[in-house]
Amino acid sequence: MSCPICQKATHKAYRPFCSKRCADIDLAKWLNEDYAVPAREEDPMSEALSGDPDTPERMH
Repeated sequence: MSCPICQKATHKAYRPFCSKRCADIDLAKWLNEDYAVPAREEDPMSEALSGDPDTPERMH
């Protein structure tokens, strides 16, 4: 397995990274929002039709 940051061999103590430096680089990328998990936007009409009692249309 290779380090996802620098492609060197991983080190057991820092797996999946090769060093603390590469682990810190990866953490900084997450904190700076360089990485992002894609979000799926819901259609507002699908919520209204879902029958969910907590939707705003049914709370009145």
